[in-house]
Amino acid sequence: MAKQDFTAGQILTAAQMDSLQANDYNWTVSGKTASYTLAAADAGTVIQMNSASATTITVNNSLFTAGDTVRITNIGAGVCTVTAGTATVSTTGSLALAQYGGGTLYFTSASASIFFPYGGIGYGTATGGTSSSITVGGTNYTLLSFTTDGTLTVSGSGGLFDVLMFGGGGGGSASQDGTSRPGGAGGAGGKLQTTLYLAAGSYSVTVGAGGAGGAGGAGAAGTKNGATGGASIIGSILAVAGGGPGVLAFAVAPTTTAATKGGCGGGGSGNTNFTDGITSIYGNTSYGYSGGNGVNDASGGGGGGTGAIGSNGSGGTGGAGGAGTDVSAFIGGSTLYKAAGGGGGGSTGGAGGSSIGGAGGGSAAAGSAASANTASGGGGGGQPSGGTSVAGGAGGSGIVYVRFKV
Repeated sequence: MAKQDFTAGQILTAAQMDSLQANDYNWTVSGKTASYTLAAADAGTVIQMNSASATTITVNNSLFTAGDTVRITNIGAGVCTVTAGTATVSTTGSLALAQYGGGTLYFTSASASIFFPYGGIGYGTATGGTSSSITVGGTNYTLLSFTTDGTLTVSGSGGLFDVLMFGGGGGGSASQDGTSRPGGAGGAGGKLQTTLYLAAGSYSVTVGAGGAGGAGGAGAAGTKNGATGGASIIGSILAVAGGGPGVLAFAVAPTTTAATKGGCGGGGSGNTNFTDGITSIYGNTSYGYSGGNGVNDASGGGGGGTGAIGSNGSGGTGGAGGAGTDVSAFIGGSTLYKAAGGGGGGSTGGAGGSSIGGAGGGSAAAGSAASANTASGGGGGGQPSGGTSVAGGAGGSGIVYVRFKV
């Protein structure tokens, strides 16, 4: 039963007294099957989530008063996360509720609340990769960082884990021999962020390799395209694909689907951008943005990043790579970008996105490779000198982060 409001001197009926007594044993339940924002009428009730997908319950201010409570339970297979909207939500436990998890939201004022989780599923513990202690938003975590293939070992009876992972970046295209066409840049690896339950056991972790850059020298236009980045994978539970390759000849551009790729590579000069991997959102998964267009015989497009599209070439200047994602909100510390697009080639090379994507080659220079574990695209090859093709830069390998509360 929702919170009642009685006036001084009011005489309660037998039905009202029975209702109050019943509520002590059987609270009114409001079932939800999609993300929900709490309303004032929810005070004194149970909000029960039942969804197979990830959901949120948002808490805003000026709806409840000090002493109000709302019980929240999750009976669905998807993780339900109690989320601070305009009100604050504090807890020493987890706000991510796995199936059959729950707790009580207690308001200390109209704008502040405390979530007291039930004794259900909480965060687990695990080992693997490189371990470090971090603090994010006042909460202490252990962070496991995988920069190479390894094993994630979950101990005890399992539990919840936060995961942020990126696939390998795509390689930049070489320029085309016998012409004045520079190459397009490689796209960023895909991004996936989620909270999930992992049972005790060992899970293989694959860190996606960066895609090779297109080879310089003589060869057919189709052999100049960069290579797709490799997928990053945790067991058979999670996977995120690598970035799309930089493209020189659109007629032979590889095909893909929006649901499986990271940021796309930019088009080589004279070609439209590689649009098959345009932004795709699935739950907390953001696969990345499309690459930019090239300018005929003058410049290549920038590769798409996980934060923005790649820029078009402009005159003889290659397009800049799309911005990446700042991971400091997940791992703590200062600003740190991952998964940006490479720069397109030209007489002046385009800049790599977020200063981590491979820069495009200028004049007869090869495109620059993105550094390891940046998940960023490689730069496109510069404008050929005397018709001699120059290589595109390789994409950077991906990275996998796993954290749990301590």
